[in-house]
Amino acid sequence: MDKNLLQSMIRQFLLEDVGRGDLTSESIFSDHEIGSARLVARDSFIVAGVESVAAEVFKVQNPDVIIVDPVPDGTWARPKMGLLTVSGPVIDLLKAERVALNLLQRLSGIATLTAQFIEKVKVYSVRITDTRKTTPGLRVLEKYAVRVGGGANHRFNLADGVLIKDNHIAACGSIREAVDKVRERIPHTIRVEVETDSLEQVKECLECGVDIIMLDNMTPVMMTTAVRLINGRALVEASGGVTLQTVEAIAMSGVDIISVGALTHSAPSCDIGMDWSF
Repeated sequence: MDKNLLQSMIRQFLLEDVGRGDLTSESIFSDHEIGSARLVARDSFIVAGVESVAAEVFKVQNPDVIIVDPVPDGTWARPKMGLLTVSGPVIDLLKAERVALNLLQRLSGIATLTAQFIEKVKVYSVRITDTRKTTPGLRVLEKYAVRVGGGANHRFNLADGVLIKDNHIAACGSIREAVDKVRERIPHTIRVEVETDSLEQVKECLECGVDIIMLDNMTPVMMTTAVRLINGRALVEASGGVTLQTVEAIAMSGVDIISVGALTHSAPSCDIGMDWSF
């Protein structure tokens, strides 16, 4: 992650949470009181964002905060395991606490769910990727967490690649017309992907010579038929409502990529707290 971008984001997060000041902490403590606290796992999960994100929250709040023993991203945490120790002005530690925990809980939840999907398909030659179904403003962090969990990233934004979806096709008139118009505008180095929901559309994609064919909301049986029809002439991506219960059956169809929106839009946050050290 770009550190300058991350720090800019964190400043906005802190401004949102702290506002004009921490009325409670500033009423109880002086600016000169020093303390120490530890971020602690309350359950088991894959750590994402301890040193790279949570520690940065404390440092942005006050560069003099001391960071000790951050757990590396990708570590499996267990209950009561310390993830990070911070020392510095009490007021600043308390101001940064909620933003640091919110981000760490969110990113670790994404990494953990991603790892669960990866585990389900580990014996298959298939890649699990995320989608653009991310929390506005948090995409760079959430996609980072997917990578920590062992997944891969799909497009970061609309400028990253061509993906002709159902509404493009409906508005344009046909896959052929949409593909032809795109190829008139883009460099030859850019691959073209098209979303399909029927075998007829898959055939049309093959006639157009598209590079990647997305099978959207198809049954595993239908996907298997589509993969055989494509027969290596394009990369095959499966997408649409993929769950932990269905992902293995989808992988068995022979697709190359499975994109899972749930990695970022439905991952439960992990239970992490900040315990004060006396």
